Amino acid sequence: MLNRSKITLTITAASLLISLFAQTAFGTQAAQAAAPAAGTWNLVWSDDFNGANGSAMDPAKWTYDTGGKWGNGTELQNYTNRTTNVSKQNGNMVITAKKENYSGNQYTSARIKTQGKFTMTYGRYEARMKIPYGKGIWPAFWLLGADIDTAGWPQSGEIDVMEHVNKDASIVSTIHMPGTSSDAKVGMAYTLPGNVSFSNDYHIYAVEWETDAVRFYVDNTLFQTINKANMPAGSTWVFNKPFYIIFNVAVGGSWPGSPDSTTAFPQSMYVDYVRVYSR
Repeated sequence: MLNRSKITLTITAASLLISLFAQTAFGTQAAQAAAPAAGTWNLVWSDDFNGANGSAMDPAKWTYDTGGKWGNGTELQNYTNRTTNVSKQNGNMVITAKKENYSGNQYTSARIKTQGKFTMTYGRYEARMKIPYGKGIWPAFWLLGADIDTAGWPQSGEIDVMEHVNKDASIVSTIHMPGTSSDAKVGMAYTLPGNVSFSNDYHIYAVEWETDAVRFYVDNTLFQTINKANMPAGSTWVFNKPFYIIFNVAVGGSWPGSPDSTTAFPQSMYVDYVRVYSR
């Protein structure tokens, strides 16, 4: 996901698409790859979101970003920590974007994170999710450098495991780092066989992050490998320090644009589990 810190970051859809699909030297696609071999990863942190329906997230594991006036041009939501926007439901974490007036904004949603609770350098980060769709809807599962408050963005680095906009058939997986034009980004889109909508069902989204490579998977199919050795000229590889996890559903912004009359509300993202593994 493009950085959601309270900074002004304007990225046009055209420039993002050019960046994503012009990276053939950096991202490689493998249509059929084996799932990670059993025993190669050890579970170190997880949340299965068990608990009473309507209950809040575990405060030992999660905290929240709250408020409005976020970056990415024109995001319209006010993030809250209310259980009406994020709660446990039937063994899922459910993040719900609503159309409602709240503190000067037209929409509410939630952005939940492990900042200050759990960070790790390298590993496999995996979540089973069912995502929403609709004009102006922007769900994401991503990692952000734990030094964001001191280093700023993009010096902190960012790994977007999955983000999706509007009713697009594809998800996008990207890394962001410092570059000659501030943000050097490398990534690509992935589409399910037959252009089946990701919003139709649950899928497993994962990233395997190692010293000099970042690999992206959907349902244990490897579709992109980004190697440190092939980064754009002038960029700085900053993926050698702790990162934390973020889930959110944004409304509006420079990439998806604003909702329109076709957008139904509320819109919810269902996260069945999140698991983190190390070697």
